[in-house]
Amino acid sequence: MSQSQQVIYTGKTRTIGGRNGSPRSTDGRLDVRLTFPGAPGQGTNPEQLFAAGWSACFIGAIGKAAQDLKVPLPKDLAVDTEVDLVQRATGYHLQARLNVSMPGVEAGLARQLVDTAHQTCPYSKATRGNIEAEINLV
Repeated sequence: MSQSQQVIYTGKTRTIGGRNGSPRSTDGRLDVRLTFPGAPGQGTNPEQLFAAGWSACFIGAIGKAAQDLKVPLPKDLAVDTEVDLVQRATGYHLQARLNVSMPGVEAGLARQLVDTAHQTCPYSKATRGNIEAEINLV
């Protein structure tokens, strides 16, 4: 890692049991059960956790873009994120759709905010070129 960077936060977890296991954060704030996608059980799965993290981060990036442009955002701004686990000839892959709802925001401005957010959101940066991702205004 670069010596010139400043670490803002480090999320730390330990998972026992993989996709049918139990991740827990070192501070105890996250303590969930996992089950295989589509399997019966009360746990979540890595795809849902990834979708939740990406959508929360993306809303933050939209907020930063709006702040820079000095435009207000609706209180009911929402991002519905869908993360698919797919199997291709080359193995398992992820693909995603972020469906952004910004009621009351003019379509051109909404598109500008979403495009800027997709360039600055750390999740978008991490996945760019690695998974297929669609960013839709709904």
